[in-house]
Amino acid sequence: MLKIAWSRMFAHALPEGHRFPMAKYDLLPEQLLYEGTITEANLFAPEPLPEKFIVDTHDSDYWHRLRQLQLTPSEIRKTGFPLSDELVDREVVIMNGTVQAALFALEFGIGMNIAGGTHHAFTDRGEGFCLLNDIAIAARYLLNYKSITKVLVIDLDVHQGNGTAQIFASEPRVFTFSMHCGHNYPFHKEQSDLDIPLAEGTDDKTYLHQLQTILPRLLDKVEPEFVFFQSGVDVLATDKLGKLGMTIAGCKERDRTVLELCRRNNLPVAVSMGGGYSRQIAHIVEAHANTFRLAQQLWF
Repeated sequence: MLKIAWSRMFAHALPEGHRFPMAKYDLLPEQLLYEGTITEANLFAPEPLPEKFIVDTHDSDYWHRLRQLQLTPSEIRKTGFPLSDELVDREVVIMNGTVQAALFALEFGIGMNIAGGTHHAFTDRGEGFCLLNDIAIAARYLLNYKSITKVLVIDLDVHQGNGTAQIFASEPRVFTFSMHCGHNYPFHKEQSDLDIPLAEGTDDKTYLHQLQTILPRLLDKVEPEFVFFQSGVDVLATDKLGKLGMTIAGCKERDRTVLELCRRNNLPVAVSMGGGYSRQIAHIVEAHANTFRLAQQLWF
């Protein structure tokens, strides 16, 4: 059964002024339920992640200052959110959503988090709407506690996964792959194991050719036992923070490429939704919904 992490905290713990387009966290499960892609049985509400698993990945000093709301004004500005207990509580629940999605992926082949993809969080700081890094925490959990020895991170958000790259820069058991808009946030890029910077305005045909050429070879080279897929839909031409030129149909084919390769190679995959900031919330929800529809079609 497809298992999907979702909590009302994902949207409602955000401060006023930051809830659009984050309304997608409520609208997406509503759409999937309405159309019959999923039922209530597919959704699970994660508990907060225990601290021990957070400090496996993040510096304990940073975590404790975050938990006690003691970040400096400069550190808070870089996250993009005013800091609050509710925001930190939300982040800790999201972290466990991806950990649990990874565990469901080991059981069923795929697990998903309606939130997550917080790839701009570093070991010792947050940036870009990310306080903690769910993909890194979940990957570290599998390495430490589930006998996984090789992880591949496929990050296809429009922005480079700089935090994930930094966290795993000296970890040979994790291969980080980021395909993103080259001239976009973050303006200082970290070095992933493989970075593919794309030109502004890159269209569906060019994007998909790149991905479909690179990814099969990468799987052969890395030979992962587990995949984390950051499936941000800010690659759309309509995205306010994007700068690429993809359509919703092209974004769906991107996801199909990744998920079909995982399915064909019997690779368990945990999917985090990542970014999406189009002016029309319907574009965001439809693009994200396609990822879940494909998961149901391919695995169940």
